[in-house]
Amino acid sequence: MIPVHATVCDTLADLVQNSIEAGASRIELDVYTGPDAIRARVADNGKGMDRETLRKAKDPFYSESGKHSRRRVGLGLPLLYQTAEAVNGKADVQSAPGKGTTVFFEFDANHIDTPPLGDLPATLLGLMTFEGAYDLILKRETPKDGYKVSRGELADALGNLTESANLALAGAFLRSQEQGLMY
Repeated sequence: MIPVHATVCDTLADLVQNSIEAGASRIELDVYTGPDAIRARVADNGKGMDRETLRKAKDPFYSESGKHSRRRVGLGLPLLYQTAEAVNGKADVQSAPGKGTTVFFEFDANHIDTPPLGDLPATLLGLMTFEGAYDLILKRETPKDGYKVSRGELADALGNLTESANLALAGAFLRSQEQGLMY
């Protein structure tokens, strides 16, 4: 398998961006890394999808009308399912109109084709700079440790997350949390 997403963080960024584009005001991102598994869950309270739209979203040649101005394909979920299958993992999407969407996946951490986690602090920081009135809450876990942080908390503590000095502080904080994890 040739992974299209170079890292798990690329997949997470795609999923969270979908949540933002779906008008979610609350996005929960749970990330677990352990010796045998990488698990993630992205849950939002966005507009959600009916059963038919969810079925179509698994087709790489489908993208919601008007969602992407320059392309008419939606590869995120099809690639997620393909990667999960290729690395002895699993993926699931639950959604309902007006209630939001939850995407869960688990990859075998020891499979040779499992993408590495990637730079979670940089990915999270980038996602927090998207425009919109949403809170992004990260719950990060390992077998022995973890931390929790939200866009709202960082903005309350640092100010506007579009200013470079505040972004630098937020980035340093996120990196310190990740570096302190015990596996």
